[in-house]
Amino acid sequence: MTVRVTPKGTRGTGFPRLMRGLMRLGAGWMVRRYRSRGTALRINGQPLLLVTTVGARSGARRQVLLSRFPDGEATTSWIVTATAGGSAVHPAWFLNMARNPDNVWVETDGREIRVRPESLEGAERDAAWERIVSRAPSFGSYPRVTDRLIPVVRLSAIE
Repeated sequence: MTVRVTPKGTRGTGFPRLMRGLMRLGAGWMVRRYRSRGTALRINGQPLLLVTTVGARSGARRQVLLSRFPDGEATTSWIVTATAGGSAVHPAWFLNMARNPDNVWVETDGREIRVRPESLEGAERDAAWERIVSRAPSFGSYPRVTDRLIPVVRLSAIE
């Protein structure tokens, strides 16, 4: 299985324009901070993961910091969600991943690891979403503000 792009929604909140601009400006600083602090860096109490994709249209490498969640007891896979703050549309990193699934990496503990992205679906997705919301209750609000199915993606290290 690979990354499956579900239909975009008709409503959602997403991030305000000012917030998106500030996020873009601060992205480089956050990446540097992540690299210096590693897994100790958190946002809203959640550990982060630096994910690199290849742009769907540009072909350029793109980096984004995402909240990461454990994949059960596995130590070489992570769960991420394409919430986009409750937006009606999927985040660019998710679309990049869907277009170029063979060109996805994560950086953790100072190492860059190639990963295979896989959309979770059905009961597996629902169980993962419940675990995510139990760890990060604020994520529970996203399905109430958008009518799109928020993708849940497993990133598994490729040996």
